[in-house]
Amino acid sequence: MKKIFLIFCISAGILSSAQIGIKTPTPKSTLDVNGDVNLRDKLSVFNPTDNSISQGNNDQILVSQGAGNPPIWKSLRIPEYEPNKFYLIFNNSFSDKTGVTFSSTEESSNGASRSTTLVKDTNYSSLNQFKKIASLSQPFFVYSTESKTYFQFETVVQADFSANTSPDISIDYACGIFVDDKLVNLRQRNLKASSASSTFITHNQIGMVQNLSKGQHTVSVACSRLKSYNTSANLGIGINVASNIDSFITQSSLKVDVYEIPQVFNSILN
Repeated sequence: MKKIFLIFCISAGILSSAQIGIKTPTPKSTLDVNGDVNLRDKLSVFNPTDNSISQGNNDQILVSQGAGNPPIWKSLRIPEYEPNKFYLIFNNSFSDKTGVTFSSTEESSNGASRSTTLVKDTNYSSLNQFKKIASLSQPFFVYSTESKTYFQFETVVQADFSANTSPDISIDYACGIFVDDKLVNLRQRNLKASSASSTFITHNQIGMVQNLSKGQHTVSVACSRLKSYNTSANLGIGINVASNIDSFITQSSLKVDVYEIPQVFNSILN
């Protein structure tokens, strides 16, 4: 008798409003179930675009496409990670053709006490005459509390020396890699005059920092002129200060790689 009464109610609902409500007198869709639903057989999705019916493939799930659009089948793409192993989670690279220049009057006072002032975690704001290479200041993301972030910086350093073979004509400079304006890596070098005018060298630098906090961070590169020896030549880092090379040759690049022991996944749907 209960079954007959249910069939009667469903039929009445179809005739009156073309909506069916189970355990609800006010259905809000074609079929509105107020309770648990058990499926004992296949589940199909109708696509009105081509009038096709799809049952999906093994291990696929239904994903909403928003109001007014039919759901679609999607495949899970959960990668298989081995525990306690680092995986490359984030990587990107950046370039800059603007660079920074230093006259002979722009020497950093940090050059006189390098061992005590140019140390790890020093704040950028406390360093004298350090200039950031503009386009290399970029955000990156860390998703795990166990991570290793590697930085690879490359640029060209040039001075407009006159042609001179004296070994006493040179300039000391330094470039630092900063994370959230904290110094994490520093390299110092010396550029010497030579028998050719406007000497230049390639500067390569690799740094690493471990276990940054989860979330967004900012990497930046800043350089400084530390000390000059018998010269007032201009110094360019990532930019040409003479006509024998151009901005294409002197441009700077920075590569960022974040390796993590995964704890949080990004999107897992194809």
